[in-house]
Amino acid sequence: MQLTLSVSLTHYLVLSAILFGIGLFGVLVKKNAISVLICIELMLNAVNINFIAISKYVTPGDFIGQIFAIFVITVAAAEVGIGLAIIIAIYRNRLSVNLDEFDWLKW
Repeated sequence: MQLTLSVSLTHYLVLSAILFGIGLFGVLVKKNAISVLICIELMLNAVNINFIAISKYVTPGDFIGQIFAIFVITVAAAEVGIGLAIIIAIYRNRLSVNLDEFDWLKW
């Protein structure tokens, strides 16, 4: 008796929803700016899983989902580079990366 396991689109979507939820929870709860950037990256990776899984099951011959995922990875890399540069600049001035202390725009 052989057991065959198949992974369906629902499995990918549930995994992606769980990862996105964890990332969203982290963005809303964390106080450290670097932790928030990591949680945003987790959310973007959940979106990439959606793109690739839907592309695999809807149009298996095309690579549209993979192309979109590459664009998201590229934008995420730029976002991390700029975000870390801003965080380092703020740390040099304030000596903290706590988001509660970023109140420069408040009157």
